[in-house]
Amino acid sequence: MSTNQENIQIDTIDAGIISALSADGRRSYADIGTEVGLSTAAVHERVKKLVERGVIQRFSVQVDPEAVGLSFTAFVAIRNDGGAHCRDIAPRLRTIAAVQELHSVAGEYDFLAKVRTPRARDLEGVLAQIKAIPGVARTTSTVVLNTVFEGQPLKLGTPAEAAA
Repeated sequence: MSTNQENIQIDTIDAGIISALSADGRRSYADIGTEVGLSTAAVHERVKKLVERGVIQRFSVQVDPEAVGLSFTAFVAIRNDGGAHCRDIAPRLRTIAAVQELHSVAGEYDFLAKVRTPRARDLEGVLAQIKAIPGVARTTSTVVLNTVFEGQPLKLGTPAEAAA
């Protein structure tokens, strides 16, 4: 679903609903309703509209990577060779299972990919897959030593709360 983000207005109740679901997607609508001052049915209707408008894109599960054998993380900066357009490279990167996130970035590189593998030595194979994509000129990897936090829930609301 494609939406024009500039036209989407979110009030404080929607912000509260989004923040609650972002922290725990399994929370009941009744529980969220109590928090934001709405009935269960009203929360359900608002969530339905947020999904229809593309504000909520999907509901998902956050898995502990180490619990499923993915204990090594690296960020890989990818530079295009100028012969291929980035929009042609990105779909190929999506097919590599170890690439969990891909961001188009400004600067010396064109993409920044978050890669997860079982072991450090497995990164070599992933880099070979990335470099085999037509248009990829080079990569630079940064190995993660420790993840302090990730997947932080959205905290929509007052500017002071968001900045804190």
